[in-house]
Amino acid sequence: MVFLRTSEKAGSCFIRTDQLDGETDWKLKVAVSCTQRLPALGDLFSIRAYVYAQKPQLDIHSFEGTFTREDCDPPVHESLSIENTLWASTIVASGTVIGVVIYTGKETRSVMNTSNPKNKVGLLDLELNQLTKALFGALVALSVIMVALQGFAGPWQRNLFRFLLLLSYIIPISLRVNLDMGKATYGWMIMKDESIPGTVVRTSTIPEELGRLVYLLTDKTGTLTQNEMVFKRLHLGTVSYGADTMDEIQTHLRNPYSQTQPPAGGHTSSATPPRKAPSAAPKVRKSVSSRVHEAVKAIALCHNVTPVYEHRAGAPVEAEDAEADQDFSDGNRTYQAASPDEVALVQWTESVGLTLVSRDLASMRLRGPSGQLLTFSVLQTFPFTSESKRMGVIVRDESTAEITFYMKGADVAMSSIVQYNDWLEEECGNMAREGLRTLVVAKRALTEEQYQDFESRHSQAKLSTHDRALKVAAVVESLEREMELLCLTGVEDQLQADVRPTLEMLRNAGIKIWMLTGDKLETATCIAKSSHLVSRSQDIHVFRPVTNRGEAHLELNAFRRKHDCALVISGDSLEVCLKFYEHELVELACQCPAVVCCRCSPTQKAHIVKLLQQHTGRRTCAIGDGGNDVSMIQMADCGIGIEGKEGRQASLAADFSITQFRHVGRLLMVHGRSSYKRSAALGQFVMHRGLIISTMQAVFSSVFYFASVPLYQGFLMVGYATLYTMFPVFSLVLDQDVKPEMAMLYPELYKDLTKGRSLSFKTFLVWVLVSVYQGGILMYGALLLFESEFVHVVAISFTALILTELLMVALTVRTWHWLMVVAEVLSLGCYVASLAFLNEYFDVAFITSATFVWKVSAVTAVSCLPLYALKHLKRKLAPPSYSKLSP
Repeated sequence: MVFLRTSEKAGSCFIRTDQLDGETDWKLKVAVSCTQRLPALGDLFSIRAYVYAQKPQLDIHSFEGTFTREDCDPPVHESLSIENTLWASTIVASGTVIGVVIYTGKETRSVMNTSNPKNKVGLLDLELNQLTKALFGALVALSVIMVALQGFAGPWQRNLFRFLLLLSYIIPISLRVNLDMGKATYGWMIMKDESIPGTVVRTSTIPEELGRLVYLLTDKTGTLTQNEMVFKRLHLGTVSYGADTMDEIQTHLRNPYSQTQPPAGGHTSSATPPRKAPSAAPKVRKSVSSRVHEAVKAIALCHNVTPVYEHRAGAPVEAEDAEADQDFSDGNRTYQAASPDEVALVQWTESVGLTLVSRDLASMRLRGPSGQLLTFSVLQTFPFTSESKRMGVIVRDESTAEITFYMKGADVAMSSIVQYNDWLEEECGNMAREGLRTLVVAKRALTEEQYQDFESRHSQAKLSTHDRALKVAAVVESLEREMELLCLTGVEDQLQADVRPTLEMLRNAGIKIWMLTGDKLETATCIAKSSHLVSRSQDIHVFRPVTNRGEAHLELNAFRRKHDCALVISGDSLEVCLKFYEHELVELACQCPAVVCCRCSPTQKAHIVKLLQQHTGRRTCAIGDGGNDVSMIQMADCGIGIEGKEGRQASLAADFSITQFRHVGRLLMVHGRSSYKRSAALGQFVMHRGLIISTMQAVFSSVFYFASVPLYQGFLMVGYATLYTMFPVFSLVLDQDVKPEMAMLYPELYKDLTKGRSLSFKTFLVWVLVSVYQGGILMYGALLLFESEFVHVVAISFTALILTELLMVALTVRTWHWLMVVAEVLSLGCYVASLAFLNEYFDVAFITSATFVWKVSAVTAVSCLPLYALKHLKRKLAPPSYSKLSP
């Protein structure tokens, strides 16, 4: 909505947009001036005005419109920009706001930037579906072959369907049930894991996806970082102050303020002598002291921070000093600003003794170490923009009438503005390597004449209708010359616990990490370095802003010439490149060790995920903690949400919810890996179970002149797939090849899984051959060894079949669990116990004889021993990677 009026005296308010762009900092919004100036709130209803607004669009960083009031002469026209608007799903910091709603429902930015969730199907399920289709083809082919070998004699169509039914065990109908029960078990294991407390599995169908990931797309704010800024370093060129020497700054600050009169202009002249005259110790001390004072004062004045008092918000700001002082000393002071960096700087000046106590559009008040109030008039403010990379303020000290121009900004922008020095570039590099966000602070003293000249030129530039921004920038630049360098500050955006080792582990596991953030380019690059997303030895290629096809082509060519370097690209440039050179950009980006996309809208994040899925065909995982990450999380093959400061929207929309980023390592390396390997073994074993009995049926029919007669009747077939073999086969979900500690220690083990070797057509064919071999041996062995009655064939072959299945489970298991042993013993016990009741299928006298025992043992040995021998040979000659780690 368009912001018309606020109860705040300044005519502006702060809002927080964390559910839109994921940033928890406050953004300044300004009311339309002609409605803010109305004497009373009720006057809003008596004016005649209209708003022109552009059509609804996705971009959350821009808005164009006009406000026209018609009932005055001449009509008032005001231009509206993004700072005159308030959005749905945002929080107002203080006061009340009134506006006119222009977009509702589906037209709001937040709704336009969300996408509909899709149903997610795991890659393992898709692969098993392919194998099941192959098995169905085999079933039809085998049935046709059987009928063909009969010579299509008699009612062959009926025989064809009888064979289809007899051999239907080839189709693993119980596979779906077993897998779904397995997935539920994995989910239960994840939630019960004490190493990752608070983890919730919200989608039980895709735990195996966690073991197949190649791309991890992560948010920055609140996911990799805590979004808590801490002031770490102040560097004055000759002296540097760290966290442990802040008390020295407090001592330096007390000196100027302990004198009777306020600090005079002498400090500006004594700010440079340390390099020229380091002669007498007291003189050096005094000059360092004055330089510290100047630096701290500059940091305390050069910002856009507003202090807010919770308890006495209604108290007038223009109170007399004694009352104001009492108000300002309230412990409930909070700071609001568009950037958390600025809040960290002002909180630091408060901690060393210089406190910002009030601020409006025209003035600022500071309280010194000994309690005296210093008042400054704000003459001009030049806000930070991504183009200028700096912000400035011109203030007048009310006590001395001195006018000073303070400026702070990024080192790339400030290095050409400040006077020549030999330490700035080197120290900026040192701080950046420590992962600190650096700001260069400088000042310039202005005379009254200089300021008046500037002010007139500046006003004139602001009134021009053509190239206004360029003309204003040119006037401001006339002041930005030979500025006096005061200090360099270093602020740390604290990372979440164990982010660096977790990212290192994921990289070693062969996972490529992309950081998608709504934050500024500089901040994103800094966090990418400090979190070691980009290693220290790697170059970073910052993709220059492009607006058309030609620029995009040139910039892509420049990027193509770089090798093994991380890519940093902004959302706008990305949009242009994807429009003209989608395939080329994605191909180049996929070769990068790391990619950082900044200034991304929620829809762009989801679009990047979709592009990766389409172009690479690999599995993607998205991880985030805010409402702006929901689209990305729902689009990815596997979405992980973190419960953080930005609410629970992401965690509720995700497939897996965790409490800290570091838990991702264990979730993927241990649970993802084991879920995939277990499901692959379980799926193939269930197929083997159906193939082996179908092979026996086929051999039996072949021997008896291709008769479509069932080998096993009624309960034997039902019991085979359920009571006799279900528990041991399902116990494979408890199997593990290496201990969880080993999987965490050697993330390289995870890399093998992305190739999908645990379940492929190759492994499937091996299992088919094993099934055909064992089915054939069991049937021919039983037929060879039976003497008089046919019922003996059934007894020998079925008992040998059950024993073979139980032994094959034992052969497949890599680490025994006590429940596996129980399942094996229980199944065997159930079979032996049931023999007593199955009189119609078995001859009780025969199965209790020694002849039966040795015949069954012989057939079982022939079917299983060669496989045991082959497995032992394979482990000796070509051991799998995990076995090399086992003691």
